[in-house]
Amino acid sequence: MRAVSEADVFFMEGCGRCSLGGTPACKVHTWRDELILLRDLVLESGLTETRKWGVPCYVTGKKNVVLLGVLKGCATLSFLKGALMKDPENLLVKPGENSQSARYMKFTAPEEVTAQSSSIMGYLKEAILIEESGQKVTFNSPEQQPMCEELQQAIKSDAELSSAFFALTPGRQRGYILYFGGAKQSQTRIDRIAKNRDRILQGKGMQD
Repeated sequence: MRAVSEADVFFMEGCGRCSLGGTPACKVHTWRDELILLRDLVLESGLTETRKWGVPCYVTGKKNVVLLGVLKGCATLSFLKGALMKDPENLLVKPGENSQSARYMKFTAPEEVTAQSSSIMGYLKEAILIEESGQKVTFNSPEQQPMCEELQQAIKSDAELSSAFFALTPGRQRGYILYFGGAKQSQTRIDRIAKNRDRILQGKGMQD
């Protein structure tokens, strides 16, 4: 009998990043049939299954290519360098206005996965070729990213925070800029900055 993998746990209990993990209310259970079909296709493409950031991650060598996941209204297959893909069938969705690299496909019924299986496989093969060829997404520098007013004000009024923030790597700065600015309400942006101040002072990024 095959041992239960970390990815298997995702299909049984979810990503574990919220209080619904391991309960019947977890969104993974809502879209489990779609996820299982997508998983079969991804494995058929020759990618190796791991688990990162709480979700199934599929790699070629040690390079991440695609992720499986769920949103409230769909199951998703996310291409980490989707911005480099041709997308001839217009299937890829940009996660957000500031997303520079990732793109995802969304599915709301098992029949959708089955009907698009040939297309999905073609997209997977392209994503693998992109990763194996060493192509890289050209990211905007943090200076080119719009910094929300709340972060600008916090940096102006807090010299210690300012020094620590600009000492972060460009990737860590960008992560915070996008996270803080992604909140719709000003108070939420302020709260996010306050909650992450200590992490910034410690030189840590969002994923550290």
